[in-house]
Amino acid sequence: MTTTTTEKQFDAVKFMRQQRDKLSIKLAKMTKAEIVAYFKKRKLETKTKPCA
Repeated sequence: MTTTTTEKQFDAVKFMRQQRDKLSIKLAKMTKAEIVAYFKKRKLETKTKPCA
């Protein structure tokens, strides 16, 4: 049995971690009320819906 390796063009885990870290830095500077307002605004702007 031979194993072949392919190089990833997109690393989803790496991307998710980068986005999470970026958001954590942004939210760390906000108050609770500002965070709630931020997500309410994002909800109105973003058309992408999560799917499970």
